[in-house]
Amino acid sequence: MSVIFRWMAWLLLVAVAVLTLCPIALRPVTSAPADLERALAFALIGGAFFLGYPKHRLAVVLFVIGLVGLLEATQNLVPGRHGQMHDLTVKVFSAVVGALTAALLERAVTQAFSHKGRLSRS
Repeated sequence: MSVIFRWMAWLLLVAVAVLTLCPIALRPVTSAPADLERALAFALIGGAFFLGYPKHRLAVVLFVIGLVGLLEATQNLVPGRHGQMHDLTVKVFSAVVGALTAALLERAVTQAFSHKGRLSRS
């Protein structure tokens, strides 16, 4: 199962990196607020990396935080784009919340299945 989350994490990261670093005119526009788009994208990335690399969870969270900083900084190299501290904060917070949510969901699922197994053996 980890392999699926690894693929998902890297594909999401590549998609977000391309959309973050492309000229603003090429960026897709939705009716959602930009902060909500950022939060959802990075929560999914944080959660997918967290579940994809179960033996390296702290390192993965720090890696994602570092990537967020790198993406925000490299936006300043693209004409018409600009990295902002507010965007960085939303993305980092969302990635950490995504990882924590994944941890809680994983724990709940694990407990549910282990409890179910104990009931069937009784």
